[in-house]
Amino acid sequence: MALPALILFLMVVVIPFIVGVIYSFTGWRGTYFAGGEHFWESFVGFDNYIKAFKTKKFIEAMIYTVKFTVVAVIVVNVVSLCVSLLATYLHKGAAAYRTIYFLPNLLGGLALGYIWQFIFEIVFSNILFGKDGVISIPALCNMTQDNTKALFALVMLFTWQMAGYMMIIYTTGLNNIPKDLFEAASIDGANAWQRFWSITVPMLMPSFTIVFFMTLSKCFMLLDQNIALTDGNFGTRMLATQILRTTRDASPPDYGLAQAQAVIFFILIAVVTLVQVNVTSKKEVEM
Repeated sequence: MALPALILFLMVVVIPFIVGVIYSFTGWRGTYFAGGEHFWESFVGFDNYIKAFKTKKFIEAMIYTVKFTVVAVIVVNVVSLCVSLLATYLHKGAAAYRTIYFLPNLLGGLALGYIWQFIFEIVFSNILFGKDGVISIPALCNMTQDNTKALFALVMLFTWQMAGYMMIIYTTGLNNIPKDLFEAASIDGANAWQRFWSITVPMLMPSFTIVFFMTLSKCFMLLDQNIALTDGNFGTRMLATQILRTTRDASPPDYGLAQAQAVIFFILIAVVTLVQVNVTSKKEVEM
């Protein structure tokens, strides 16, 4: 019974990945190989990888992606945990509250990007926080046209989209914590803050592991929102956007270079994910 699933996995994941790695060592141009009719005739060795690390836009995109990921992971986890705590302890309307907060996750990345572009450029810059707005706050104006502001704009968009989904995971973890533990801690004189750090946080470590992993992977794969919100302008290109743009920046398109960047991207995600899972797993054991 496992054979069909194995064949499907090989065809959909393993074989395309191997082909992609092979193409990263060639002068692949999308529809033909530069230097010959077959890929072995256009073999360029590690030239594409060397060129990738010498490409200023690729390095800038990598740094920007790392900065975004660090901020977004923290914000999404804090917001989703706070929302799940609030939803868990609500006696009335908890289901409606969770449903409403989960809805942004159902929207596509492009739709979200254009919605928030309207909010930042029209609502924030002109109506609320512009010179003639309700209250003048220059820091909240033109957020998609500045490198640093755009970073926080992307974090706001990403949090609005993902926090509701992560809330469901945290809510499940909170509901699985035995109520007897809280009652016993209360009898022993522990206040709400002590109960949270001594009971809730340790018992939520499996949920933390899942949420951290999913948030990390989503951060690194951010593409649609980046294109819709800033189109990668003003130094706001994420790695996924940079790889896509690499196929268009040159004529003819250099798919071999783009594939080399994608392999580097994969290695980066794999290393970060393995470290994160290893660290959080150790925390689970310790707690």
